[in-house]
Amino acid sequence: MHPPSHRRPQVSICDGIALEYGRTHEACGPARRTFALWLAAATTGPVLWISPAWEVDQLNPDGMMNFACPSRFLFLHARRQDDLLWATEEALRAGQVPLVVTDLPAPPALKPVRRLHLAAQSGGRHGPQPLGLLLTPGSGGAAGIESRWHLSPDHRDQHHHWQLQRLRARTLPPRSWRMHHPAPRARLEVVQPPLAVVS
Repeated sequence: MHPPSHRRPQVSICDGIALEYGRTHEACGPARRTFALWLAAATTGPVLWISPAWEVDQLNPDGMMNFACPSRFLFLHARRQDDLLWATEEALRAGQVPLVVTDLPAPPALKPVRRLHLAAQSGGRHGPQPLGLLLTPGSGGAAGIESRWHLSPDHRDQHHHWQLQRLRARTLPPRSWRMHHPAPRARLEVVQPPLAVVS
């Protein structure tokens, strides 16, 4: 007999592309906020979106409509950089929202990420564990993250295409997908088989 599986519940963005609850993940690249909206669309319930109050670019509800209903989102604007990770940790530990997205100006170090993992696990003591998603510029680089995803636009003609890369995951190899969003609120489609990412 095989021992029972202890795999955590996952949220599936598309066939073959899923992120584990109870952990903190990272999305980077020029379309990282689109990745967060994809993830929000794949979940149910409220989404807490934490961002710096000094950041000029904030989410536009009109732009969110194609992915998820803006009324599901709660926005928190932190006035200090230290408050971004503090608020993320507290929100994950509370376990009241299934998805906590934090827009960061730079990737965090290992110790804060470990605290976020523990907070996400603790947040499930009275129900399902939440999922944390850190948005970081460039190619990311948060230490100790559960998985790292890079998303960039690859639009052609009138079709909305993206290039998605899984740069890092604890138990899965790097992979690359070409994605298509056929219509507003429609499920994402993979338009080519996943490819290995050459580092």
